[in-house]
Amino acid sequence: MAAILVGLLAVGIVFAGSADRVAGGVTVAGMDVGGFEAQEAEGRLAARALQVAAVPVAFTAGGRNWPIAPQQIALRVDWATAVQAGLDEGDGPIPLRGLKRLQLRLFGTNVEPTAAYEQETLDKRLAAIARAIDVKGRRAALILRNGEPVVVPGEAGRKLDREAAQRTIVASLSGFERVPVALPVIVDRPDVTRDALARVAQQVRTALSAPVGFVYRSVHWSVPPEQIATFLKLPQDGETSLSIGGPAARKYFGNLAKAVSRPPREVGFTVSDSGKATMIPSKNGRRLDTAATQKAFLAAALSSTDREAQLAVVAAEPELSTDRAKSLGITGLVGGYTTYYGGDPNRIHNVQLVARLIDRHLIAPGSTFSFNKTTGDRNAAKGFLEAPVIINGELKNGLGGGVCQVSTTVFNAAYEAGLSVTERHNHALYIDHYPLGRDATVNYPDTDLKFVNDTDHWLLLETIIGSSSLTVRLYGTPVHRRVQTQASPLRKTGPAPVKKILDPHLYVGERVVEELGQPSRSVSVRRLVYDKDGDLLYDATWYSSYVSEPKVIRVGTKPVPGATQPSHTGTTTRATTTTGTTTGTTTPN
Repeated sequence: MAAILVGLLAVGIVFAGSADRVAGGVTVAGMDVGGFEAQEAEGRLAARALQVAAVPVAFTAGGRNWPIAPQQIALRVDWATAVQAGLDEGDGPIPLRGLKRLQLRLFGTNVEPTAAYEQETLDKRLAAIARAIDVKGRRAALILRNGEPVVVPGEAGRKLDREAAQRTIVASLSGFERVPVALPVIVDRPDVTRDALARVAQQVRTALSAPVGFVYRSVHWSVPPEQIATFLKLPQDGETSLSIGGPAARKYFGNLAKAVSRPPREVGFTVSDSGKATMIPSKNGRRLDTAATQKAFLAAALSSTDREAQLAVVAAEPELSTDRAKSLGITGLVGGYTTYYGGDPNRIHNVQLVARLIDRHLIAPGSTFSFNKTTGDRNAAKGFLEAPVIINGELKNGLGGGVCQVSTTVFNAAYEAGLSVTERHNHALYIDHYPLGRDATVNYPDTDLKFVNDTDHWLLLETIIGSSSLTVRLYGTPVHRRVQTQASPLRKTGPAPVKKILDPHLYVGERVVEELGQPSRSVSVRRLVYDKDGDLLYDATWYSSYVSEPKVIRVGTKPVPGATQPSHTGTTTRATTTTGTTTGTTTPN
């Protein structure tokens, strides 16, 4: 044993060599650098790299090749680090260093250098190669051909392994060999095969073998095989099972749902002439469970013995049932108001549309109702149309005209209920068919109408749309508040400005009043709210200022026949046309 140790020690000393020289048997990028000092080895490697910098390597894949030279991707090999790694392979204390160097001399080792390069340039080349190499595979598919299920076999695809290809290219160009190098290509085999769909094909044959019957309340009808075929959703995109779907199925089962379904009756109220509200109990409706019905239909179609399916009809519950309404404290009328509307069809449409958006809105105790938040943006996507609106103090056509008819009605319902109104804005122009000083304009999203449910129970806001009237009612637990209103007279604060328009169709001296105009005005409304015991709850005053509307006069400029000197200062008016403010309009919504 001692002799062996002595022998190994002797060998280690003999082969130790100089630590400043690379051990024999060490190669860097395939080039022998054994016996050289680091600087010399690095120089030889760099010189050799310079010689082949413009010489491409042919990279192959899919029967094609792409030549790429190191300089085309600005490859810069770190030879210093590679040489140091070669030195480290044969380094260590004597005699261990000698033994390591002996092993390297006998078996050799190669150091693969690292390199920097232009990533964007290499990415472009890899993308070009991938475009030529990548072939999308095809899964096996099931189709109907003349009513017979046919399985179309799948095909394997292939794609370039981009990450591995990048490593291969960099490693090859960092070396000195210039032989063709194969790039890694992944074979993408289809995950759905012909065998996987053979069972589904047999199911389709069974489904189309005979009619399928439907049963509902002793009524029977059947669906023929040719119609069943339009309902079947054959496996695709990796699926391996049969289902019901497609346009024909949606239409058929949608019509079936309309025929069977009956909407629930929501809890409602009737209000007597004396103001007493009586609850109308809710009632469940019924609806078709389409998913369950389709499942039953498919099960019957896949059966060779029992080919009859029951419609799955379930209860359709109201959003607000009688029991829930009572639990929320919604038992009677808290307040309400009615306004009347007219105008062009677009305006009427907008009034009815926004009324439906706020209908049956629930307001929790202590929470604030926001008109804008409840309706959202009143835009064309929601079905709003252009109608007369007040924009910058002028009556114009704009999207959503008529919305303020609803906001004014809501404001007055909350006003009469004695609720706390926290935000309200008057119109720019005075509208005489609203309660004096109690109009309320809105404009999404900044000009809002808000009030607080300051009762101890929930409130239900209901809108009732008549042919020319709109009623807003607030139901909850009646709090029996008394509302007293003190309105000031409508005060004139300035004259209507006169706007003259020169009219070449009128003779000099003739004038036509086209718009009578309105002066600017203001009014204040004080509301006192008392609780059922007669204690004062609120004392608030709303101030409203309305801008003037100009008096528009057309002045003739057409010369009078036979007159020697034209003049615009005539005496009489040939004709008079007046147009008042269109009622119920709103600022731009």
